[in-house]
Amino acid sequence: MAQPESGAESAGAAGDAAEALDRPLPEPVRRRVVALVSEAFGGLTVAELPAQLRQYARFTPSRRARFAGNAMAAALEGDALFRQRIGERLRGTQPELAGAVESGAPPAAADPVDVAAAAYVLRPAGWVKLVAAAGEEVQRADAERADEAGRRELERLREELAEARAQTRAETERLRAELEAARKEAESLQRKLRSAQSDVKRGEAAVRRSQAEIDGAKAEAAARVSAAESETRRLKARLGETEAALEASRRAAREGRSVEDVRLRLLLDTVLEAAQGLRRELALPPVAVRPADSVDAVEPGRMSPKDVAARALSETDPALLDQLLALPQAHLVVDGYNVTKTGYPTMPLEKQRLRLLGGLSGLAARTGAEVTCVFDGAELAAPVLLAPPRGVRVLFSKPGVTADEVIRQLVRAEPAGRPVVVVSSDREVADGVARSGARPVASVMLLKRLSRLS
Repeated sequence: MAQPESGAESAGAAGDAAEALDRPLPEPVRRRVVALVSEAFGGLTVAELPAQLRQYARFTPSRRARFAGNAMAAALEGDALFRQRIGERLRGTQPELAGAVESGAPPAAADPVDVAAAAYVLRPAGWVKLVAAAGEEVQRADAERADEAGRRELERLREELAEARAQTRAETERLRAELEAARKEAESLQRKLRSAQSDVKRGEAAVRRSQAEIDGAKAEAAARVSAAESETRRLKARLGETEAALEASRRAAREGRSVEDVRLRLLLDTVLEAAQGLRRELALPPVAVRPADSVDAVEPGRMSPKDVAARALSETDPALLDQLLALPQAHLVVDGYNVTKTGYPTMPLEKQRLRLLGGLSGLAARTGAEVTCVFDGAELAAPVLLAPPRGVRVLFSKPGVTADEVIRQLVRAEPAGRPVVVVSSDREVADGVARSGARPVASVMLLKRLSRLS
């Protein structure tokens, strides 16, 4: 705590304060005083602050110095208690400087601005002289800096003047050289112009000769085109004859293939009857669980499918599908959206599913084949309310798994030798199931076959 001032010291301080009010603080000293108050500000409680400064209690020191500088300077000047508290904070943070200023013997090496700011806050005897001395020192330093800056500016201007003169001489020489070069260039351009005019005349003569050659080439090309057209007509006639011969050979091949189909069917019936006799002899129970039931997929009622792209293959005869489904224990696996997007892509997805599943139910009832329809269920946002029709197994792929992968799993789950027919116009799916032993058919074939049921 600061010692209370004696009567003489109080009178001296009052006189110094009155004298200080007659002259403003030098600007450097004022900025340093505001910085001291802003730094000591944070160590005081809100109750210890003057009323006009309490709104700046939460500010950082730099913001207080920026926005509350005038208010802090006025409070420091008019509120002795606040000034005393700031002085105590200064004695705690800079004890050596505060002690030297209060003793009246500030260190000679100290910054006059720091000494003046400390004296203004602590108000020792003769503090006004310290502030005035600091102001005079600052003015002398400013004057010296101004003189030095003036000398440097004068020297700079002299150097710029000499440089400008040198540049002017160099620019004059350059312009003279450019003028001489431009004259020579103009003479050269005139010579080139005369040469170009001669070239133009020779070019015009060459153009006339070229035009005559072009006319001759056009006539020759017209004659060649006429000959090519005659040859094309002749080749078309030969192509027609070849196509007719090819069609005749195809008919002959089909007739021969039908005989082979009869022989194969007779052999197949023999094998079937032998298998049925073996089943009766071994008393084998009917198959209750199918291999397709073991494939991990999502059943209807949990997810809603999204649109999938379809890539159509060439159309084939739907009678082949009937022959495949007539094989014993045939399993028909259908790529659902591939078929619906091929047959009726403009319908809503729900109607596409219902239409396809209705047709597959009728096909299953007529052929007796096992039918599994797989829809792409990846990234579904809502459950699908769907009752699987009679005779048709309906599966949706899990999130992150495509319907193509589920179809390949279904094919791999079947035993070797069982007839598995996969309906998809996706070339990648068709090639994959074919490598696993299944028979791929195009979606158009199934669509044609279902159209006969309606």
